[in-house]
Amino acid sequence: MRFDTIIIGGGLSSLVCGIRLQRAGKKCVIVSAGQNALHFSSGTFGLLGRLIDGTEVSEPLKALSFLPESHPYSKIGVEKMTEYIAEVPSFFESCGVRLHPSQAPGEGGFPVNGYRITPMGSLKPGWLAMDEVTLLPSKDNMPWHKALIVNFSGFLDFNAGFIAEGLSRRGVECRVEPVSIADVELLRKNPTEMRSVGIARVMTKEGNWKEFGSKVRELVKGEELVILPEVFGLGDPVIIQWLREMIPAEVMFVGTMPPSVPGIRAQIRLKKAFEAAGGTFLQGDTAVDPLVEEGRVVSIHTVNLGNLSLTADYFVLASGHLFGKGLEAAPSKVVEPVFGLDTDFPADRSAWCDEDFFARQEYAGFGVVCDQSFRPSIGGRRIGNLYVIGSEVGGCNSLYEGSGAGVAIMTAMNVADSILEER
Repeated sequence: MRFDTIIIGGGLSSLVCGIRLQRAGKKCVIVSAGQNALHFSSGTFGLLGRLIDGTEVSEPLKALSFLPESHPYSKIGVEKMTEYIAEVPSFFESCGVRLHPSQAPGEGGFPVNGYRITPMGSLKPGWLAMDEVTLLPSKDNMPWHKALIVNFSGFLDFNAGFIAEGLSRRGVECRVEPVSIADVELLRKNPTEMRSVGIARVMTKEGNWKEFGSKVRELVKGEELVILPEVFGLGDPVIIQWLREMIPAEVMFVGTMPPSVPGIRAQIRLKKAFEAAGGTFLQGDTAVDPLVEEGRVVSIHTVNLGNLSLTADYFVLASGHLFGKGLEAAPSKVVEPVFGLDTDFPADRSAWCDEDFFARQEYAGFGVVCDQSFRPSIGGRRIGNLYVIGSEVGGCNSLYEGSGAGVAIMTAMNVADSILEER
């Protein structure tokens, strides 16, 4: 089977790259092994939350000059980064995923970080957020005095107590109340169903979300803010707006433990946009047995297609980090399992992680060694028609920096443009 570009991986970076190429008239296939990081998304896109020395970043574009040359953003450059950042909201809007900032851009049009409330009650920086996610303009000045936090009875993946404790430390008086809905109570008979997605499916029924909204409305006793778990609008986010209209207070949806309802919805819509543009999506398949000749990838196979080879002019690797098995750790090395690409990691295994769980973990900064155009190498020899995008790219610690979505989107757009410019 012949394509213009073969993309390995089915997450955010793969879909952005594939949509961009497919809409430009290129024939693309995405080979996706399974779930991706969008299923664990917070509902926000981080661009850059802090530098490697721990300095907090409020305006990410202004901080690019402080990044090392090896960072993906440094390779893309300020001019292209500025262009892509401006394009992101309209690009996602065209795919059915609405994004909003925390506030208007700062002086000079620079994007400004906002802050989301996490399931642990802490505040994390974010650049853009999906429909139901609230980004606060400040992490210090809370605009409310009283908050009502509502959870479904028996739903353990939304810890209202942690959220209440976090807000209380910032001067917000919190009250926690449970709500019971008959169809949700049925889920409690099977612990595997009492998860965010299980509840989200139940809450797509008009009678259920209306009953929930009515019960929450009755619970409000003068609170300016009502906090609900992110388990609404799996198929249609308009339910989120209807709930906000029903409840006589500002409504904030806060993330649950994974899986992520807004992340799954975004993945579904991006996949539909890719396929609507004519792209081929191979779900639940794994790339194997690449043929590399004279510094170029000729073809790959997949587990499901057996002996049938896939050939293309260009190949893009976006199979994820250690979590997504795009990288694999052995006792003394870190390997990229599809092509055997060169990777960057400390030789001393003791330097890979810190015993303090909340400290910066060095393993999160491991990645594939790439040149300025995100082309990798094998044994020091560059592969001319292969690119790497997303969390697999080395040169940054996106978990510590809060730059995961930003790196995924920016590298995807940049590589797509590189491929288009080469033809």
